[in-house]
Amino acid sequence: MGTSTAMPSPTAPRGFEQASRTLVPWQKKALIVVGGVLAAGLIVAPRMELLALNVVMTLFYLATTAYRILLIDVSLRRTREIRVGPHQLLPPNGEWPRYLVLVPIYREGEILPDLVQALSRLDYPPDRLEIRLLIEEDDEETLQAAQRLKPPAPFVVFPVPVSQPRTKPKACNVGMADADADFLVIYDAEDRPDPDQLKKAAVAFSRMPVRVACIQAKLNFYNPDRNFLTRCFTAEYAMWFDLCLPGLDYLDAPIPLGGTSNHFRLDALRELRGWDEYNVTEDCDLGLRLFAQGRRTRMLDSTTWEQACPSLPYWIRQRSRWVKGYIQTYLVHMRSPLKMSRCLGLRNSLHFHLLIGGTPLCQLINPLYWFLALLWLVFRPSGLDAYFPGPVFAMGAVCLFFGNFVFAYTSGIACVRRGFGHLTKYALAMPLYWALMSIGAWKGALQLLRRPHHWEKTRHFAEPAQETQPTGETL
Repeated sequence: MGTSTAMPSPTAPRGFEQASRTLVPWQKKALIVVGGVLAAGLIVAPRMELLALNVVMTLFYLATTAYRILLIDVSLRRTREIRVGPHQLLPPNGEWPRYLVLVPIYREGEILPDLVQALSRLDYPPDRLEIRLLIEEDDEETLQAAQRLKPPAPFVVFPVPVSQPRTKPKACNVGMADADADFLVIYDAEDRPDPDQLKKAAVAFSRMPVRVACIQAKLNFYNPDRNFLTRCFTAEYAMWFDLCLPGLDYLDAPIPLGGTSNHFRLDALRELRGWDEYNVTEDCDLGLRLFAQGRRTRMLDSTTWEQACPSLPYWIRQRSRWVKGYIQTYLVHMRSPLKMSRCLGLRNSLHFHLLIGGTPLCQLINPLYWFLALLWLVFRPSGLDAYFPGPVFAMGAVCLFFGNFVFAYTSGIACVRRGFGHLTKYALAMPLYWALMSIGAWKGALQLLRRPHHWEKTRHFAEPAQETQPTGETL
């Protein structure tokens, strides 16, 4: 079994804004002022204020709906994702570059054998590869499982010293601190990447200019048919990784990275000073920082198969962490709005607001508008129509009926393109899944107030390989 003496946890990276504080002083003051103005408005002119808020929220809803439809339309009609055919898998410049694989693990002893087996299938020269299993020093369960398993080289058991914060990005920063490699990729404990993914990424980097610092592979699930939750989760991932992110790639927009299968030039990652150890969606934040510093991310036509969480309580925990991290990322990058706008430019600033800010906000306000729509359809209470004058009602109807239909329909299209055609019928049930997403969003938003850096861990379950797993080909 390979071993390594881990370096002490590095000082939190300097040189960029971190999520160690939820709000900076001016943001706290602005929040107090806005809250005071809204409270005063409810006392002085409640009807006018509620109408104004409804108009603003409806316009925002319409904008985010149109934005998502734009991304999907662009992806369906055009694409520039990187494709590397089998005959092109030749070592750039005559030799394969050195690759470091980081696998942060915490309390995953049960699935460690499956992980080692999956990563052992990677088709890459062992002498050019190192796979570091990042295991917390106090995680005796996983350390003992690793000792019993004794994974051979290129696997290295890499103990991570116990320190705060207890997060995945902290472990990754420790894991790369003394690394000597050309490229680095992150995988999660349950991941099953396509065997040729490292070679495809290495060839892709050789084709791209140096400013392309990251290449994101696609993600989807090998257990889509476990239950209703996993079927909808699979449809969501197909939509996100096969339609939305390729659309962002084509538009040369900032790409919020997935938590796994993002391949980096190691020197560029070090220039960015690694991940924000306090951000619970460190991948999203890193993708934005990368873009703001003039670097770019491209999408790769290769898939890493993951486990769709089949347990609703653990799924809610995972979802709440994602939403909390998106809010963290938005607040961090809005500490200097003018600087952020100059770095991103007007068009990409709109991407940032609609995607990073808009995603959690829509999930938070969805229940309110669903309730109002149901209230109006069933009871038609007098006075409610005063808050929905003709133009506002028309915009709301477009979002409610046309927008939801388009998203459900394109979820079905995404499933077909991904090779899960039998799941298309579940697209009709996606509104129920979106309601669950709102529950997770509210949990994450409330947790941001009390435990902003708490890492809601997703439990992974030991599960045999699926005979029905698609090959990764998309239509």
